[in-house]
Amino acid sequence: MARISLDSVDSTNAYAAQLAPAGPTWITAAEQTGGRGRRGRPWQSPRGNFYGTLVLQPTEDAAQVALRSFGAALALRDACVALTGLEVGLSLKWPNDVLLNGGKLAGILLESNGAGPKISQLCIGIGVNLIAAPPRDLVEQGATPPVSLLAETGVRISPEAFLTALAKSYAHWESIFANQGFSPLRTAWLSHAARLGETITARTGTSSETGVFETIDASGALILKTTRGRRAIPAAEIFF
Repeated sequence: MARISLDSVDSTNAYAAQLAPAGPTWITAAEQTGGRGRRGRPWQSPRGNFYGTLVLQPTEDAAQVALRSFGAALALRDACVALTGLEVGLSLKWPNDVLLNGGKLAGILLESNGAGPKISQLCIGIGVNLIAAPPRDLVEQGATPPVSLLAETGVRISPEAFLTALAKSYAHWESIFANQGFSPLRTAWLSHAARLGETITARTGTSSETGVFETIDASGALILKTTRGRRAIPAAEIFF
């Protein structure tokens, strides 16, 4: 895959959307001046952390395209294991975060262009706290506190080294997804899922649902066992 390395940019996802490369391309930046997470929340972007976007031109429908967030999460975890040699403590929080020792290490933001069910371009934005994490007092009450790889493991990894490992691991999961579908990604993701079998709360903009995290289904939806029965939740924020 092609790579574009920038010194400073508003956000790698915004740059990627304007660039529209002809083939799969990784875009990284040393810093972002307008980085953002889910629901438009600001993403602090000091130098030394990893900020990147993988641009793809998928052929599947929108529902299938969205499942790549699980492949990205698996690739992130694999890259961390490969670079630190540590497997213990890394887990995956539905729908698209990577945790280290219970704190948020990395986030994934999928954005797409296209008309109707057809996606012409997918941007998989990834931010990883390699050396620094935002102050905990800036995090929403009840949300997972942020951590950095350096503080938790003592291992300092450059963004360039991280991209090399991440690109390799993502290519592995992309190949599996393209040839075997979502099922093997679902199985692998569940083997590393945070709080599986425990009580969690899923919040949307208008409601919340508390129950036991049973699994994710074939569409990637969260399955909760609640007092009202099993509930399939396609999108939400998760609180432990």
